Amino acid sequence: MLQPTRSTIPDERNVLSDGGSAAQTFTSFIAFARRQLPTIAFVVALTVALGLVYLFTTPPRFTAQALLVIDTRKVQVFQQQSILGDVSIDSATVDTQVEILKAEKIALAVIKDLRLTEDPEFVGGTGGLLSAVMSAVMYPFSSQEPTSEFALTRRGWDHLQKSLTVKRVGLTYIISIDCQAGTPQRAAQIANALADAYIVDQLEAKYQATRRAGVWLQDRIKELREQASIAERSAVEFKAKNNIIDTGGRLMNEQQLAEVNSQLILARAQTAEAKARLDRINDIVRMEIPDATVTDTLKNDVITKLRQQYLEIQGRVANWSGRYGSNHLAVVNLRNQMRELRSSILDELGRIAQTFKSDYEISKAREESVQASLSSAVVESRTTSEAQVTLRDLEGTAQTYRALYDNFLQRYMESVQQQSFPISEARLVTEASQPLKKSSPRTLLVLALTLAGGLILGLGIAMLREFVDRVFRTSAQIETHLQTDCLAVLPLMKPDIVKNKYLPDQRQSAASAGPRSIVRASTLFWTVVDAPFSRFAESMRSVKVAIDLNNVVKSNKIVAITSSLPNEGKSTIAAGLAQLMANSGGKVILVDCDLRNPALTRELTPDATLGLLDVLAARAKLEDVIWTDRSTKLAFLPAVLQSRVAHTSEILGSGVTKAFFDRLRDSYDYIVVDLSPLAPVVDVRRTTHFVDSFVFVVEWGRTRIEMVDHTLRAARGVGDNLLGVVLNKADVNVMQRYENYGGNYYRKYYARYGYIS
Repeated sequence: MLQPTRSTIPDERNVLSDGGSAAQTFTSFIAFARRQLPTIAFVVALTVALGLVYLFTTPPRFTAQALLVIDTRKVQVFQQQSILGDVSIDSATVDTQVEILKAEKIALAVIKDLRLTEDPEFVGGTGGLLSAVMSAVMYPFSSQEPTSEFALTRRGWDHLQKSLTVKRVGLTYIISIDCQAGTPQRAAQIANALADAYIVDQLEAKYQATRRAGVWLQDRIKELREQASIAERSAVEFKAKNNIIDTGGRLMNEQQLAEVNSQLILARAQTAEAKARLDRINDIVRMEIPDATVTDTLKNDVITKLRQQYLEIQGRVANWSGRYGSNHLAVVNLRNQMRELRSSILDELGRIAQTFKSDYEISKAREESVQASLSSAVVESRTTSEAQVTLRDLEGTAQTYRALYDNFLQRYMESVQQQSFPISEARLVTEASQPLKKSSPRTLLVLALTLAGGLILGLGIAMLREFVDRVFRTSAQIETHLQTDCLAVLPLMKPDIVKNKYLPDQRQSAASAGPRSIVRASTLFWTVVDAPFSRFAESMRSVKVAIDLNNVVKSNKIVAITSSLPNEGKSTIAAGLAQLMANSGGKVILVDCDLRNPALTRELTPDATLGLLDVLAARAKLEDVIWTDRSTKLAFLPAVLQSRVAHTSEILGSGVTKAFFDRLRDSYDYIVVDLSPLAPVVDVRRTTHFVDSFVFVVEWGRTRIEMVDHTLRAARGVGDNLLGVVLNKADVNVMQRYENYGGNYYRKYYARYGYIS
């Protein structure tokens, strides 16, 4: 058997999944787009059409924009802090104001101010085809009672929420208010009204909060005034009760203690000084030093004169002793005078010592008196200090209440001022103006989105169809999945064109044709003869060439035609192949071995009464049951069934059948056998002992790949002797999107015959 050539061309539908170079991927994508182009184009056209319907039925919408700013540098008219305390403006604060702008309270104020409940745009339908359809559908289920004011308000609020877009502009303190409406005037009016309502709400909120704070401050001020008076009276009464007198910011006992302490220090200094003078004078008197000096001696005139005389006599004694000798009478007299003067000086010093002693005793007595006063003051100060602790608490409480009272009084005055002139942090930066063009529907954007969406959806549906399209559509698929040759691709023939188009004068009746002559008709079974230049006939020649080439390797006279499922065209191909071989001059017999459904017999020899089973059973001779085509000399052995046969596989697998076909080998050049389908029955598997090769028919776009693969794997004998596969009923126009080579040539070349569209 001729080994089939395995194709090295990969299935282009699997290149994407199998990987590969960028060029292969691009080529595969182009091929995929070409195959699914009608689906993609239909989906894109449908989405674009829906987009156009949307554009033509949707009423235009206009968007106006107003800009608010949360001002961090608001003007303080009274140059004072707010009674409520100014909140720092940060990102969270701005986001909070955005949510306040979206609140129901602001929207209801706008609805009431602009009387939107009377506007059909806000309380009626949204307009457009979809709204009209929904209204018509829901009309039987809707209530016919008049709509209440509350319901109209809620409906207007819902519509207003959908029409408004409030957002923060980037990271700034600016808030954008975008409003959509059916007219430019209405859009600008609502945007400005919303901004005004927000500012008024902020002012009203500040006024109400300030007013509530003022009322609270009044009650609190009255309470603090009473508490401050009570605390001050308690402090005064405590001072009087504990004899605490304040002099110049200091308590009297504190001042007295400081003065006594100073006096004690001074008294101790005076006592020490008096004692030092007394000790000095006592030393001088005890040592009898006449010329010794103390402070008071310098001021004493008597001592000064006596000391002066003493010094003069002392000088004279020294002079006379040198002149007359120390024992001279005059010198002795002078010495006596000196003793008298020294005695007088010492007596005077003694009197001064008594004075110093008296001063010392006075200073010491004074010191003891001051010390006693200090001890008494210390004891009294300790008692006063204990009371002063309580006094400080009372005075601190009184001062606290007084400070709170003054502070609350000041804040109350500020609140009164702010109630008369509240200030809002928000202000309108840009007032909304009437838009010059509609904002929705945006024609170019809608068309672009529908086009892109249609393209994406079309590609998705195409990919889904490609994924579920597990059928044979190209010869490359057959060679890839079945690992065998695709012998031919037969186009889908149109019966209405074939019928009565070619050789109408050659139609014969059963009487004129002669005994056991096949009656010719312009049907698909005779296309090879009636249209020899058609693509169908050319494809059949490809099958014959493959059979002839295989005959070089081994005997290939008996060729069986089968398929996996019924109605895939195997009988038509068997008849066409036999006619082609016979028309080429070969001696050919066509045998109908489909004992389950002999379609060839019903088509070619509907009047036959004897057939293959009669020959195998020896009830008739071969030459008595063969029918012949007078023009091609094709012999046909029908399969006439008198009743349903249960064991057809046993008949085909018997030795009698093999012996019968061996006899046919000796009499004919080609024996074409039409077998039953391979999947539903087992008859084909029993024919491998006499069939040389099998031609497997696959219907284009219908036979599933898994079915064929499973069928051939189950029938090993058929697969081992498989000559190739014929792809039948191919839609040439559609097939060009799957396999482009050769398609245009056949289409242009054979278009004049009318067999291809």
